[in-house]
Amino acid sequence: MKTLLKVLGIMLLAVVACAVCLVGFLTLREYRPAAEEPLSGFQGPALPQDASLRILSWNIGYAGLDKNADFFMDGGNHVRSVGKAAVERNLAAMSGALSSLAPDFTLLQEVDSDSSRTDFIDQRESFSALGGAYALNYSCDFVPFPLPPIGKVHSGLLTLSNYSVSSASRVALPCPFSWPVSTVNLKRCLLVSRISLEGSDKELVLINLHLEAYDDGEGKAAQTAMLKELIEAEYAAGNYVIAGGDFNQSFPDAAVAYPIQRADFWAPGLLSAGDLAPGWHFAYDVSVPTCRLLNQPYDPASPDTQYYVIDGFLLSPNVTLQSVETLDLAFEHSDHNPVLLTVTLD
Repeated sequence: MKTLLKVLGIMLLAVVACAVCLVGFLTLREYRPAAEEPLSGFQGPALPQDASLRILSWNIGYAGLDKNADFFMDGGNHVRSVGKAAVERNLAAMSGALSSLAPDFTLLQEVDSDSSRTDFIDQRESFSALGGAYALNYSCDFVPFPLPPIGKVHSGLLTLSNYSVSSASRVALPCPFSWPVSTVNLKRCLLVSRISLEGSDKELVLINLHLEAYDDGEGKAAQTAMLKELIEAEYAAGNYVIAGGDFNQSFPDAAVAYPIQRADFWAPGLLSAGDLAPGWHFAYDVSVPTCRLLNQPYDPASPDTQYYVIDGFLLSPNVTLQSVETLDLAFEHSDHNPVLLTVTLD
């Protein structure tokens, strides 16, 4: 009995020592971005001030969350992607869709650059035909949960442009997670691109975003508040402002169009037009859902298929909405559908 207890004690000490070493390693290696970091711009044609602009936003789900996927955080089983071949197939299909649509600007979220879950494929290369900027919002050498673990993750936001981007920057958002959870969690940000206008001293400030998902709601609220502060300051400076991406919050009327089916399903936060400064407006389309819950592989006939409208845009008062459309791609290659915006600058 004493021998058994001794062996068990040694095993317990070994487990504790390994856990302490892992937490220490993750703490030392934790991604700690500055409040604002400059990114490379892109030289291209100048943007005419009177142009009609087509802007597409798409959370590509790191090309690993296609129609066959589910995800453990949503009540499913998958931890990583649905396999390398599927990732490559999804990337090729999404890149082809973007080429066909040919938007002037493209805001992509969840683009892996070096991750275990997608076999370390640098997904930026699939969209390299256009210039733009990339900002990490998830960078961890090893995410140790669940089992099997997620592993290494380097992923972020990618903004593509047909026009010259004079400068770009990564602006850090508040992180709702404390140590040690923060060491392996996302560090959300805004990818801010500045596009000079031909014959004008004004700029188009284009903001790519992916706000908090699995928090208690305070993180999303704090990040949304910071976003509003930034965009209002840019508008006050005389610029045109368009913020787009995955808000992880239902747009006005979307919760009515796609109500939560079960209490144990993930529920997004709620956006309200009444919270916006005068003249600001959301641009979204509720005729087609922008996102599905990953509790199961996609099955439109299942009563447990949950939809959301959490992807869209926020426009400053000097930006006129021409149209906004969620493109129904039936969640074939991502758990999100792309949203296409057309605007003019006043």
